[in-house]
Amino acid sequence: MQQFRAFQASGYAGLFGRSFLHHPFWPINSLISPSKPFVQKRGLIVQTLDQDLVKLERLSGADEGIVALKLDRGDAKNAISKNMLKEFRSVLHSLSGDKSANVMMVYSAISRVFCAGADLKERKLMSPAEVMDFVNSLRSAFTFLEALPIPTIAVIEGTAFGGGLELALSCDLRICGEQAVLALPETGLAIIPGAGGTQRLPRIIGKGLAKELIFTGRKVDAKEAVSLGLVNHCVPSGDAYNKALEISREINQKGPVAIRMAKHAINSGLDLQMSSALEVEENSYNKLLNTEDRLEGLAAFSEKRKPIYKGK
Repeated sequence: MQQFRAFQASGYAGLFGRSFLHHPFWPINSLISPSKPFVQKRGLIVQTLDQDLVKLERLSGADEGIVALKLDRGDAKNAISKNMLKEFRSVLHSLSGDKSANVMMVYSAISRVFCAGADLKERKLMSPAEVMDFVNSLRSAFTFLEALPIPTIAVIEGTAFGGGLELALSCDLRICGEQAVLALPETGLAIIPGAGGTQRLPRIIGKGLAKELIFTGRKVDAKEAVSLGLVNHCVPSGDAYNKALEISREINQKGPVAIRMAKHAINSGLDLQMSSALEVEENSYNKLLNTEDRLEGLAAFSEKRKPIYKGK
């Protein structure tokens, strides 16, 4: 609850509205305690959760401000179970009001797998009502991820199927290794993508191509993913994390409040008429005029030095 209040007090809550924060499938009282222990490792700090299926790593030193969400359910190819989803949601909530985080990477600890999607073995044991609750909760989690005020980058090495691809689509940027394979195969199981895939994919690659991929469920390799605009960059296998870290470092050097306002302006204006969208841009710009960071940027430019931004 302290994290929820911090999110409200931070001012970011106003960007998304109270209806989002009180989503019926996002119960605040389901959170894991925000006082979970942190473990110091070389170059990063790891926030440990109950089962460690999802870990939050905070890079330190020159990379302070960069965080990494690690998926680590190796026995099931990161298939999203109820417990894994609970931990995933808790990590997102811990970040929602955290002004020390400037950019987040989402990656897998499992070789050649990003995320296999929902845990279908667990799904077989669910009643229709339980399936509906789980899918609604998963969709809400990815919506929350998409609405985080900081930029997010999916690091895709290997397979990203179903809910795994929907997770990646909820991120702002996607980087893949050259052996990556992506698909929304749900129609082959007589269902449809239910965690945002039918809405985010056409917004990213266009309606016609999205319909083809969803109707057929066919797999897309890394080369085609780049050509479709499904991913931002394709790099040699094993280098996706390093490429994402390179981009994260570039973002981390910019004004943190400006980055948040840029994301808000882009996301909020996309579905509006141009005149209304430009008003969103104007309002976002105006919120930066009296920040300390803006004055620091001008001073650093004048003095020909690197700016030191404080996110204020």
